[in-house]
Amino acid sequence: MADYLRRSWAVVDLDRLSHNVRTLQAHLAPGCRMMGVVKADAYGHGDVYVARQLARLGVQWLGVSNIEEALSLRAHGIQLPILVLGMTPPEQAELLCGHDLTQTVHSLEYALLLEASAARSGVELDVHIKVDTGMSRLGFVAHGGAARDSVEQVSQACALPHLRAGGIFTHFAVADELGEASAAFTRGQFRAFMGALEALEARGLRFGLRHCCNSAGTINYPEMHLDMVRSGIALYGLDPSPDCAGRLALRPVMELYSTVTQVKLIQEGDTVSYGRCFTARRSTKIAAVAIGYADGYGRELSGKARVLVRGRFANVTGRVCMDQLLLDVTHIPGVEAGDVVTIVGRDGENSLSFDDMARLSGTINYEKVCLIGKRVPRVYRQGGGDVGVVDYVYQGL
Repeated sequence: MADYLRRSWAVVDLDRLSHNVRTLQAHLAPGCRMMGVVKADAYGHGDVYVARQLARLGVQWLGVSNIEEALSLRAHGIQLPILVLGMTPPEQAELLCGHDLTQTVHSLEYALLLEASAARSGVELDVHIKVDTGMSRLGFVAHGGAARDSVEQVSQACALPHLRAGGIFTHFAVADELGEASAAFTRGQFRAFMGALEALEARGLRFGLRHCCNSAGTINYPEMHLDMVRSGIALYGLDPSPDCAGRLALRPVMELYSTVTQVKLIQEGDTVSYGRCFTARRSTKIAAVAIGYADGYGRELSGKARVLVRGRFANVTGRVCMDQLLLDVTHIPGVEAGDVVTIVGRDGENSLSFDDMARLSGTINYEKVCLIGKRVPRVYRQGGGDVGVVDYVYQGL
């Protein structure tokens, strides 16, 4: 068994990750490649272990948010092509080239700055062009009245001698929503993207990799897969939205556990935790659990959420603290210090998910996995056993 402090920990199941990758690969259009998006520490799952597993499974590219994430992967021996999806300071052109990283170019102004830096350093940069088809985030605006100007600007960027544009992409805003208006908007984005490609091809510009599908697009719009898809949340077995639920047989990759640290009996009228927002109406058995908002278990879950102890649901009672939460375990016999508490996962016949947590928090599952704190070790499981652990706080444990 892997060595880690059994305070609070996350289990990342590499077999489930493999299942999800193969499920997505089987869903792809013929000849389509997959980019595994491992930004934000692989959505909280740990980018190094995830990236290594993706490479073993034949995923062709990785996507990250920034150059720091890319450099960390390179430092750990990850050799797959990496696309930096966000902005890198132009003066880092030599660093991008030296580590064989592909940079997103989102405007002509940025392209010119990268070109100048690359020229000064005597390097050529691999880039992918980002076009904005309605997300209104990064990208050359390629819809509406600005479409013609953007084609001219992309052409100018691709003509720069120190930039090699091997790919072009856009990002869908509502591919996870299947209502009539959202589906029409997604199709409109796709038409705008294909129109830009057609106009660029008329100028002699062709790109080896055209990609527009995020996880939701990959699941819901196979006709839009083109040369590559960018799979993120689906890799980790979580549905991009309720509209995507059940469309592919994905398996959640992460489970989250903690431990009971003390059990005590309080009396009628006693209050619990900060703010005294819970008052016992009878003699009540309270269990302290070693997880709190500094670990990613949000304070907004106070008095709303439940966890599993000895296979039974227990309500979170009073306010969640930085390092602890409190449970009412009056109805559960035999609870004692050292018992494992299932925050997300299955215990016996009952289970809890990140979707459950997200609903109570008024947010999405993406945010919940990304916010699991760095003092929560990630324990990697494969073939029924623990195969490694990442402890971000104490590497020598």
